[in-house]
Amino acid sequence: MSAKAIKSKRKPASRSHYVSPNQLILPGFETPFEQQLTTNNRWVKLSNLIPWDRIVSKYNIQFKSKEGRPPVSGRIIIGAVIIKHMLNLTDEETINQIEENMFMQYFLGYSSFTNEAPFDSSLFVDIRSRLTPTILDEISYIIAIHHQDKLNIKITAPEEEKKEKDDDDDRPTGNDVSALPNQGRLIMDATVCPQAITFPTDIKVIGSARKKSEELIDKLYAQIKHLVEKPRTYRELAKKNYLNGAKKKSISNKDKYNIIGQQLRFLNRNNESIKKLQDICVENEIDPKLSEIDRKYINTLSTVYDQQAQMHRTGDKSVEHRIVNIHQPHVRPIVRGKAGKKTEFGSKIQMATINGYAFLDRLDWENFNEAKTLEQSVESYKKKFGFYPKEVLGDNIYGNRDNRAFLKSLGIEFRGKKLGRPSKDQAMSNHVRPGERNPIEGKFGQAKLAYGMDRIRAKVQNTSESWISSIVLVLNLVRLMRLASSCLSKLIIRYFAQFEINIKLAL
Repeated sequence: MSAKAIKSKRKPASRSHYVSPNQLILPGFETPFEQQLTTNNRWVKLSNLIPWDRIVSKYNIQFKSKEGRPPVSGRIIIGAVIIKHMLNLTDEETINQIEENMFMQYFLGYSSFTNEAPFDSSLFVDIRSRLTPTILDEISYIIAIHHQDKLNIKITAPEEEKKEKDDDDDRPTGNDVSALPNQGRLIMDATVCPQAITFPTDIKVIGSARKKSEELIDKLYAQIKHLVEKPRTYRELAKKNYLNGAKKKSISNKDKYNIIGQQLRFLNRNNESIKKLQDICVENEIDPKLSEIDRKYINTLSTVYDQQAQMHRTGDKSVEHRIVNIHQPHVRPIVRGKAGKKTEFGSKIQMATINGYAFLDRLDWENFNEAKTLEQSVESYKKKFGFYPKEVLGDNIYGNRDNRAFLKSLGIEFRGKKLGRPSKDQAMSNHVRPGERNPIEGKFGQAKLAYGMDRIRAKVQNTSESWISSIVLVLNLVRLMRLASSCLSKLIIRYFAQFEINIKLAL
């Protein structure tokens, strides 16, 4: 019996041990779990399309130590993240769905159905810390090129030996021509990924900071209450003053100014009390029993006071690196100037689409100028595929003189509106035909409406970045499934057409 005849897919039963899905077994000896599965199920189809060996190795490279408890199988970890974001579920609901669904368990690599959870839902926090945007972008690249021959994808990766070569050494300059000609189309655009936070106002931010400062005073005083009297916080008066402004449907500028000033004075008093209590703990060698998160809160409260006091004193409406949520101090207001949402609160991303696949070129919590990321996106394209794109599509902000000169030096065409005042004949013309930039706009809409990119529910900076990158990975998996279904349909149509021709020739 040949190796091809006995090749079948056997999934690992242990959650802490990864077994390649390409392991050879005897046909007819599949487990009842595999025999009862239908091949038309989406999770079975997707499981057979993903190159598990290559993407799991990207995740497992983090676990170099042989000591301690073995980690959960990388296929289970990555598969659970895919299920979570593909269905836009919470962490707890993802685990519940996996427990109840045999097709999902097959997707995760189980050899038989079980009622046990693959891991506790709280582990998702550590998973998001490990699955960095860099690792997820590499996984997206692997998926994008894995089925290129079978699915007739035009993007071709360079040979393995060329892939390992340093791309910076053979970058063409001026009229120099690279060994690999420019190929493909790069479409790029930027958007904001809003965080799941309440709409911030100055009163809300200062009020929540004051409330948190009172909690920190209580924690510190509990350790040294035998040494000093408890500092006065006037919390009842401060709360009443805060609610007088926060509950009003409309508030005058004068009342708003007075309430913010009073809340700032309460917050400043509490911040000074926190410093004094910390100093007393140090002098008496007493452990204040503050967690790392509490210490970060203390620094955040001090920054919030400085920023809000400056705006209150000068009358400015904004300040550099402005904190809009004390629980997520990394979140920034991103001014977009769009109808209905002039300002969004979250991270700003630069995304590129290549033959329908999405890649995250930049993720930043500060508002950046998209025009300055064009060179980075083009170089990222070269690093991934071994050659530069033949043409670049972007809106008007990307088409400045510096970017056009950079692209021209590499022999890349920029598809966008010409600079300068258009002539009468070209007044309504544009080098980008209607619909050519739809792929990138469609990706944004798909990510936000279907997969939750319009409301990122992670709270920490690195986990939020992983959350966004996971959604981009899911977009590529959906693209892969659509291509696979389309190619299968074409093969079936071609087969029956040829079959019909053979019948006619026989008759």
